[in-house]
Amino acid sequence: MEYSDAVKNRLKRIEGQVRGVLRMMEEEKECKDVITQLSAVRSAVDRAILFVVGSNMEICLRQQIENGADTDEVLNEAIQLLLKSR
Repeated sequence: MEYSDAVKNRLKRIEGQVRGVLRMMEEEKECKDVITQLSAVRSAVDRAILFVVGSNMEICLRQQIENGADTDEVLNEAIQLLLKSR
């Protein structure tokens, strides 16, 4: 699967957030502030996962429909990927 620049940019922002958390820890910032930023990172990762799974599912569904094939397997695989990510 080819990944778009949009999803790559999302991951670069997440990478920056993680570096920011490490910097906060090195500066011995308050636990509450570090946890707040870690929660933001987790949320951003969850959104990236949804974006990748959703984009992939759309492509796979279109291919299945064009080929006249059943789409149940594609949907089940997408659901399993989302469940696995939790």
